[in-house]
Amino acid sequence: MDIKPDRLAAQLEAGPLRPAWLVASPEPLLLLEAADAIRAAARAQGISEREIFEAEGHQREPDWKAMEASFRAPSLFATRRLVEIRLPTGKPGKEGEKAIMEFCADPPADVCLLVTCGEWSMKHGGKWSQAVGQCGATVIGWAVKPHELADWIDRRLRSRGLSADRDAVQRLAERVEGNLLAAAQEIDKLALLSDGSPLDAQRMDALVADAARFDVFRLLDAAMNAQPALVSRMLAGLRGEGDSVLALLGMVIRELQRCAAIARVQARGGNLAAEFRAQQIWESRQAAYRRALARHPAPRWERFVAEAALVDRIAKGRAAGDAWVALERLLLAVADPRAQALLAS
Repeated sequence: MDIKPDRLAAQLEAGPLRPAWLVASPEPLLLLEAADAIRAAARAQGISEREIFEAEGHQREPDWKAMEASFRAPSLFATRRLVEIRLPTGKPGKEGEKAIMEFCADPPADVCLLVTCGEWSMKHGGKWSQAVGQCGATVIGWAVKPHELADWIDRRLRSRGLSADRDAVQRLAERVEGNLLAAAQEIDKLALLSDGSPLDAQRMDALVADAARFDVFRLLDAAMNAQPALVSRMLAGLRGEGDSVLALLGMVIRELQRCAAIARVQARGGNLAAEFRAQQIWESRQAAYRRALARHPAPRWERFVAEAALVDRIAKGRAAGDAWVALERLLLAVADPRAQALLAS
């Protein structure tokens, strides 16, 4: 069975959880929400035990033999358990395909299988994904294209009990620039601030302004657009509001990795337009990236990524230092090449 993401909730409420599920999407928000919905349904149906198999260390794939042994072993604490296989690349390999197909051919009564894939295209899948679909269900969340974003936002608003005219929806679409997670966060804020009356463009602007605070998206914009003073002010605001470095760092690392990837392509004279598309960076945001790339050569972006990993270790107590200071120095260096010396101090 193939289920569209927006129909998943209704399907889960319709009856017992199917033995096997495949959730795949290149959009992190769609992947997270669909997988969370299945996990919640499992808990509601008394499936409290959960096992996770994913690649660790230098392994490119999960430990398939350990997973197969788990399928055969009886549950220790519950009558049923949820077994998750996490495949960031969407490719289980030959051994994984065999293991998944054998499970689907004769699923154990006490196991529900959930396979999640962070990459997915028409080239992915095959007999193993077909086996999951025949035994259970597949939920594929395709990337939202630029011309589809306004409709996606409109549906999301309505699902939260909000209504907005076309101009208001377009204002929000322009603000989030293709980032579904940012759109979802803004809509959740609007649901808290709105009094239930329809939103027009003017009211959308006012509410978004009221909802706005120093968040990681604007912080990154300041760093990319060479605004070091604003970077420092925003970080002070975030710290004062009680945010944690770790809560910000995921998006910071993601953006630095994006820049490093684009810089590598640029350094070897590759097709920048194609790389921007591959990185899902809209044309409206490309100017900021180009300015940032012009400030730093490719090796420096690699260093920024390494420095972000150090900030992560500091924030987790695995390295000495103040994580807020380290993060500020990193983003100041991104904003202004003259701040490079801060990274060595």
